[in-house]
Amino acid sequence: MSFWSKLFGTPSHSTPRGRRPIESLTFKERWEALNNVPKFFRLIWQTSPSMMLGNVILRLLKAGVPLTMLYVGKLIIDEVIRVAQVGFEGTDLQYLWTIVAIEFGLALMSDLLNRGINLLDALLGDLFANKTSVQLIEHAAQLDLQQFEDAEFYDKLERARRQTTGRTVLMSQVLSQLQDLITILFLGAGLVVFNPWLIVLLFVAVIPAFLSETYFNEKSYSITRNWTPERRELDYLRYIGASDITAKEVKIFGLEKFLRNRFEAVADRYYEVNKALSVKRAAWGSVFNSLGNAGYYIAYIVIILQTVKNLISVGDLTFLAGSFNRLRTLLQSILSRFSSISQNALYLQDFFDFLDMQPTITSSKQALPFPEEIQTGFVFENVGFKYPGTEIWALRHLSFTFKAGEKLALVGENGAGKTTLTKLIARLYDPSEGRILLDGHDLKDYDLKGLREAIGVIFQDFVRFQMTASENIAIGKIDELEDQPTIVHSAEQSLADTVIEKLPAQYEQMLGRRFKGGVELSGGEWQKVALGRAYMRKAQVLILDEPTAALDARAEFEVFQRFADLTAGKMAVLISHRFSTVRMADRILVLQNGQKIELGTHEELLDLGGSYSELFGLQAAGYQ
Repeated sequence: MSFWSKLFGTPSHSTPRGRRPIESLTFKERWEALNNVPKFFRLIWQTSPSMMLGNVILRLLKAGVPLTMLYVGKLIIDEVIRVAQVGFEGTDLQYLWTIVAIEFGLALMSDLLNRGINLLDALLGDLFANKTSVQLIEHAAQLDLQQFEDAEFYDKLERARRQTTGRTVLMSQVLSQLQDLITILFLGAGLVVFNPWLIVLLFVAVIPAFLSETYFNEKSYSITRNWTPERRELDYLRYIGASDITAKEVKIFGLEKFLRNRFEAVADRYYEVNKALSVKRAAWGSVFNSLGNAGYYIAYIVIILQTVKNLISVGDLTFLAGSFNRLRTLLQSILSRFSSISQNALYLQDFFDFLDMQPTITSSKQALPFPEEIQTGFVFENVGFKYPGTEIWALRHLSFTFKAGEKLALVGENGAGKTTLTKLIARLYDPSEGRILLDGHDLKDYDLKGLREAIGVIFQDFVRFQMTASENIAIGKIDELEDQPTIVHSAEQSLADTVIEKLPAQYEQMLGRRFKGGVELSGGEWQKVALGRAYMRKAQVLILDEPTAALDARAEFEVFQRFADLTAGKMAVLISHRFSTVRMADRILVLQNGQKIELGTHEELLDLGGSYSELFGLQAAGYQ
């Protein structure tokens, strides 16, 4: 254990969820974290070169103001004393008023420089937040679906998201550091000429406070990073505790006490950890800051003694005392800011780590263009798949043919692997074993973008975008967002037009309650809107995963009758628990525990007398 760890002690808290805590970083590791700063400034420069350059110039000018102000103040005091000694009457005061005017001008200039710097910092901050948020959105869209289903990935995503706002404080800190260093060089030169030992005394006084801040910043970073999942849980509990989406369940099931207690339990543990660290930080900070004050007054006494001995003037006294005090403040600021900069650089690493993550499902360099018209269809050859982090096979030993122009229905109990199979067709995942062929080529050989554009998928848990009705449908092919006739036509095909026509603003109506003026739809109405996305797609392969679960029997029949007519000659995969829907398919694949147990037409499977026939009989009996 280091000397400082022994001195301060380690904040007592258990590591959440069994994770090992991050060890306190060494000075070398903190220094290495500064390698992120050049990359960060390249992003700032790319955001706005003119603003960045202007900011630097203003700060350089501001760096020379403190020394100039102190020196002009010295001249004023010395001149006032001289005039007082020789007598006011008959003395030329032009020089005195000139230097007073100069000081006034410097004060005005200092204020203007500060305002200009703050303005550019704020504008650059907004632009940078926008730029990095766009960058995060674009990069997240390129990553694999399996990464989004990993809790550790979400921790990285959450930390990266936090870096897109407020991180330009690092820019201000680094530039302020350079500005203060230049000021220190100017002020320090005066002290060295007068008494070099004052500089030594200055460093001895402020270094302990710097080491204290460094230690506690390390601990703060460790706690923040280790508690990322808990902070995400707190955000989630805030949301479900006060949301229009969850309000019904919270009221009906009386969840308010449960949610409150759970939030308080996590929040209180997080508070106690921070409290223990904050109390120690405040206590030791007081001790070491007192050392800094003692150092200043020792230097002040030395300067006063030199003045009363007439070795220096009263103006020199004010100049040197002011210089030493300003140097002490600047040096403390620089040392503590270094600790803060290195901490921010560590946080910034989270953003760069996220951007460095690469998808595993990509197009090869010699990728084949997706066929303009599928000729033979898909062939599954001994396909198996298990989700990352589990040894359970979602699909195994799956071999069958999905022919061009065919409508294939998937039947099976929940967890049988139906949705997983459709994700493999859309190449949201790659098989863990075996392969999938399309027109004789491995699905991995095709251009990924072309493949995704040729497949339209509407999952059961489709997203209810809090956007206009028009935008909700256009999401199926967002490039045609401005093509209103196509949007209207897609709505008519999915029967969403019957829903939209009743809305106050029709296609421009905001859906959902999140934003002002929004209108909430029923589950069945939302599904019709979501189905409109599939028709918008004009895809060669349509995948509908429980697309009519929220529709009544009549509406479902109408939707699928229209679907059958509109997809004539196209490939389609239907997942449904209603056999009135399933029997409309050309063939039916029955899955159980991720394996194929039956495949054939509705009549063939009834004649087979197997699992499908049994399930069909059970459902039919429910209507008798």
